[in-house]
Amino acid sequence: MEHGDEHHRSTPLSHEKLAMWAFLGSECLLFGGLISTYMLYKNKLPEGTAISPGELFDIPFTSVTTFVLLMSSLTMVLSVSSITRGDLRRNRVWLLTTALLGAVFIGGQVYEFTAFYNEGAGFTTNLWSSAFFTLTGFHGVHVSIGIVMLMSLFIGNLTGRITKASAEKVEIIGLYWHFVDIVWIVIFTIVYLFPQ
Repeated sequence: MEHGDEHHRSTPLSHEKLAMWAFLGSECLLFGGLISTYMLYKNKLPEGTAISPGELFDIPFTSVTTFVLLMSSLTMVLSVSSITRGDLRRNRVWLLTTALLGAVFIGGQVYEFTAFYNEGAGFTTNLWSSAFFTLTGFHGVHVSIGIVMLMSLFIGNLTGRITKASAEKVEIIGLYWHFVDIVWIVIFTIVYLFPQ
C-alpha cells in the first residue's frame, strides 16, 4: 500500500478485510434462515415414524468431530501468528494441520450422513430430514470451501507467493474459518444437544 492510499480509507480496515466481514454478515443471514427452517420442522415427523432424530444421533461421535473442528480454530490462530512473525515453515505446518482437521470433520459428517441414510433417514424422507441435511450439508460445503482456501495458502507458501507481507490474506481466511467453527457450535447445540 502506498502512503497516499492511507488517507483515502474511510475505515481502519482494508477493503479485502471489510469485504470478508460483509460476506460473513450475509452468511449469518443464510445460516439464520437455515437454522430457523430447521427449528420450524424439527418436530414435524409423520405418524408412525420408526426412529426419532434423538435416537439417530450419536452424540459422543459428533462431540469428537466437533472438538476436532474447534481445535482447528486454535491451529488457524497459530497459523496467523506464525505468518505475522515471518515464520513461513510453521505457517505451512499450521495451515496444513488446520486443513487436515477440517477434513477429519468432513469425513465424520460423511460417515454420519451415511449412517442416517442406512437407518432410513434420507434427504427426502420427511421435513425434518430435509431441513437437517440442508442445514448440516450447507455447513459441510462451507468447511470444504475453507479447506480449499487453506490448501491454496499452503501451496502459495510453498511456492513463495505467500510471505510475511501476505499476513493479511491468511488472517482473512482465518476469519472465514473461525466463522464456520462458530456456526457449527450453534448448529451442534440446537440440532444435537436439544433435538426435541
